[in-house]
Amino acid sequence: MAPSRSTAPAAEPGIHHADFIAGMAKGMAVLESFDTERQRLNATQTAERAGLTRAAARRHLLTLAHLGYLETDGHAFWLSPKVLRFSGSYLASARLPRIVQATLNRLAAQTLSSYSVVVRDEAEVVIVARSATYSGAERLLAYGLHLGARLPAHATSTGRVLLAALASRDFNAWLKARELTRLTPRTLTEPRQLKKAIATVRAQDYCLASEEHELGVHALAVPLRDMQGRTLAALNVVSSPRQRTPEALLREQLPLLQDAALELRGLL
Repeated sequence: MAPSRSTAPAAEPGIHHADFIAGMAKGMAVLESFDTERQRLNATQTAERAGLTRAAARRHLLTLAHLGYLETDGHAFWLSPKVLRFSGSYLASARLPRIVQATLNRLAAQTLSSYSVVVRDEAEVVIVARSATYSGAERLLAYGLHLGARLPAHATSTGRVLLAALASRDFNAWLKARELTRLTPRTLTEPRQLKKAIATVRAQDYCLASEEHELGVHALAVPLRDMQGRTLAALNVVSSPRQRTPEALLREQLPLLQDAALELRGLL
């Protein structure tokens, strides 16, 4: 079971106590309780995952169901399609996906490979832009590689690039608070191994992850930075070990990714 998501703090850093709406924070914690591990929750399970009393969890569940964000059979609750309004609004209005889309499409047309731009959300990365598909393109549809998909940061090339952008103290705090789930026999799950891998990413400024998230898939990623040097996202390409060795992926794709990142830097 995933760790409980406590809503105990009365206010977040950077906001005055009087401006913090605790009820809204609790409602969001209830929505975030639903994930791929537990798609259906009752009031007791929600209370445990959101850090609420059972009575408070029940009231929030009923309210969210009344508003249309949850569906229920009278006992269990699950997310409704209405929650997609949030992600849809972000993808339609956010600046980053619009800026990178033309570059992703150009790369895909040039190489017939699949490219994505990804941002980090705590322990996961989220795909916010994907290249168009062209006739004859390499048909590699790795599990979960759709727009809006959330993938574990520790086991993906993009996640490691984004984790490498954290200050050492912040990364150590991130690592201490996480359990590194094994997804394939190749996934790094020991904190010391991951720290070493992140140090390597910092030094070389790219990451190649081979079959750690899914067998039969390896991926190469580089950071996307703005003119101030801040890492805002990661750009990656996925391939199959049957079609390219890791050495071939680096040789053929790394210069293209680095050039694209340099091209986008002035726009981000």
